[in-house]
Amino acid sequence: MCDNHTNEENEAYLKLHQKMNRRTFGKLTAGAGMMMMLPSVLHAQDVMEMDVNIETPDGTADCYFVHPTTGTHAAVIIWPDILGLRPAFRAMGKRLAQSGYSVLVVNPFYRSAKSPVVAEGASFADPAIAAIVRPMAGQLNATTHVTDARAFVAWVDQQSSVDTGRKIGTMGYCMGGPIVMRTAATLPDRVGAGATFHGGGLNTTNPDSPHLGIANMQASMLIAVAANDDERDPESKNVLRAAFDAAGVTAEIEVYEGSMHGWCVPDSAVYNELQAEKAWGRMLAIFETALA
Repeated sequence: MCDNHTNEENEAYLKLHQKMNRRTFGKLTAGAGMMMMLPSVLHAQDVMEMDVNIETPDGTADCYFVHPTTGTHAAVIIWPDILGLRPAFRAMGKRLAQSGYSVLVVNPFYRSAKSPVVAEGASFADPAIAAIVRPMAGQLNATTHVTDARAFVAWVDQQSSVDTGRKIGTMGYCMGGPIVMRTAATLPDRVGAGATFHGGGLNTTNPDSPHLGIANMQASMLIAVAANDDERDPESKNVLRAAFDAAGVTAEIEVYEGSMHGWCVPDSAVYNELQAEKAWGRMLAIFETALA
């Protein structure tokens, strides 16, 4: 999870590896330029994209929905990191839709504000930005994770572009990781695949730890771990492996060499395209099989 230790480690990494200053980076990752940063999709499908409002028990969630222009497809729900729904996640959602999925990218902070909740190019390392998003993240918990998951799954199942005969996929980044776990555990008959990327708090000592729901899952899972997160807590992956094995749940757990927390998101200062593409490719392979 994003915290002061993560910021310190990432700043140290940037001092050694940074090839452009933050101002230049911010310009490249703003707006339409975000899609240009991502590798193109082979045989990309034409897609239709729209902003949507979804009613939940706690209010109206503003989300981004994108899907191929023709046919019906397996649905995928994306849970963003602590900076919320923004151009980077719209770009990733659109890219996934080009591969043949109906994709809902949610605003996890809809209870507090409409997206985007921070300006383009914002960094969690900036204390002013952290002061905005930390309280919003603090409103989320195991209960809201479950109520949101139920509401969003119910919504996608009503869309004409979604093939309800196929299982749903779900993927999350940083704080979105635990939500992926709880979505798969809460709706096992509907969720067929899940992926977490540098997910924080997947297993804790709390009685509502996400990993305790693994026994309820019927999904194939990908757990992509940042190298610096693993260095700080090397036992976490072992706890997850043991829980998945005990439940008989198929799970691929890998520490991505040389990666820093946040490496998969293209507007992150520590974005690592080589390792991000490896993780994206593994996710696509799992979805292709599990959501067939």
